[in-house]
Amino acid sequence: MTAADNRRIAALASDRAVHRAFQWLHLHTQQLLRWQLEMLAIPAPPFQEVERAQWFLSQFLNLNLCNHHIDPEGNVLAELPAAESSETSSVILISAHLDTVFPPGTDCTPHLDDPREQGEGIIRGPGACDNGAGLTALLAIAAALKHAGLTPATTILFCANVGEEGPGDLRGMRHLFGASPYASRIRTALALEGAGTATIVDRALGSRRLRVTLTGPGGHSWADAGRPNPILALASGLLSIANLRLPTHPRSTLNCGTISGGTSVNSIPQSATADLDIRSTSATELDRIEYAVLTELSRTLAVENRDTAAAHHLSLHVSRTGDRPAGALPSIDPLARSLHAVDRHLGITTEPHIGSTDANLPLSLGIPALAIGTGGTGSGIHTLRETYDPTGRNLALRRILLLLLDACQLAPNPPF
Repeated sequence: MTAADNRRIAALASDRAVHRAFQWLHLHTQQLLRWQLEMLAIPAPPFQEVERAQWFLSQFLNLNLCNHHIDPEGNVLAELPAAESSETSSVILISAHLDTVFPPGTDCTPHLDDPREQGEGIIRGPGACDNGAGLTALLAIAAALKHAGLTPATTILFCANVGEEGPGDLRGMRHLFGASPYASRIRTALALEGAGTATIVDRALGSRRLRVTLTGPGGHSWADAGRPNPILALASGLLSIANLRLPTHPRSTLNCGTISGGTSVNSIPQSATADLDIRSTSATELDRIEYAVLTELSRTLAVENRDTAAAHHLSLHVSRTGDRPAGALPSIDPLARSLHAVDRHLGITTEPHIGSTDANLPLSLGIPALAIGTGGTGSGIHTLRETYDPTGRNLALRRILLLLLDACQLAPNPPF
């Protein structure tokens, strides 16, 4: 952070139009609550975000944002154009993910506790915080900017995206930074994620998810005794990889989360499957650990098949079920300096974290990005007892608005 960064943020914060945006946020807490309760009542399981996406499209239309549409992957997009913009000019992406972790059939009806003496009431229900808070903030920022009549220095691309949670494997972001016509235009990305006023994620936790399956002929536990047993062979392989040495710097982890197989207690199973999760802040370590896992599993298979007739050999199949890239925002990046200048102006002590968010994708591509908390407090994340208390979220929204507008200023001519 430099003196120039501080002066730039102070000038932004003193702008009359920015004050009008701040005022809108201050006066419309009940509107934000209504939006949040309405959207939470619309389930959005992984790969089934369509109904919530349609609701978001109608909100973007009501806010008179430009070029509102749903892209081929299911992301809901709209623009607040700069004074001079075209189909090829730069954009600043601000996004929040539509999907939740809850499967189809989950009762997602939200409930609002009676407001307390100095609060707005607590929202209870699946997804109330993750990512009901982020989605509400996305609409709040768009509405405040429109009300204030602000024209950003760079076009702002608003996105309610699909596929952030586990099985989605960042599919919404993969499209935006891949096949989408916006891919080459995005200069900076801000992902609105959950609660917290001082929270940011500036280091992307990478992960690989592997599904390991061993198959064989199976048979009767007595009549066919001696044939290789996929469950026992898989267990042997898992014990072997559990003994792999993992680095502490950069921190890396390996976990077996599920294991399944077999049909009855008196049958040699025909297959056994385990799901593995590898995590690291280093892309190099992800590659190294994945290779070590495959090596150990192959060695286990060779041992199991060594003294067995070819017709009874076990087979190994490993597939990737998830691949989230690692990355980090350098502390000298203009976006990082802008964040610290904004926090200094607002009296916020920045709380940087490592996490797996929609910011992983742009960070892995070298595009400046942050995931940022949207205020209030949450609890019971990813459970049916999830809650969100919006009390005090106004400060976080002002933080996001200033950071977004400064990112727009920096995009055409970033300072070095």
